Amino acid sequence: MNMLQAIEGIYKNGAIELAEVPQGISESRVIVTFLSGQPTPPARALMHFGMFSGANQATEEDFQVAEFRGDAEDGLDWT
Repeated sequence: MNMLQAIEGIYKNGAIELAEVPQGISESRVIVTFLSGQPTPPARALMHFGMFSGANQATEEDFQVAEFRGDAEDGLDWT
C-alpha cells in the first residue's frame, strides 16, 4: 500500500533536516518541494575598497619609501 506522508523540514548547507521521523518508512524515494527560499547572502569580503581610508592620503613619496629594492641575501642580481 502506497501512503504519502508530508513532513516539514529545512534545507541548509546542502542537507535536508526533517522536523520529525517518517512513520513506517525505513527507505523511500522522495520528492522535495521548496516552499520559500531565503536568498543566499554574498560572501563577506575581508577587505573592501576604502575601508582604511582616512584624512591622510598616500603620496608618491610614501610609495618610493615602500618600493622593494631587492634582497642582498637571496643571491639574485637586482641591478
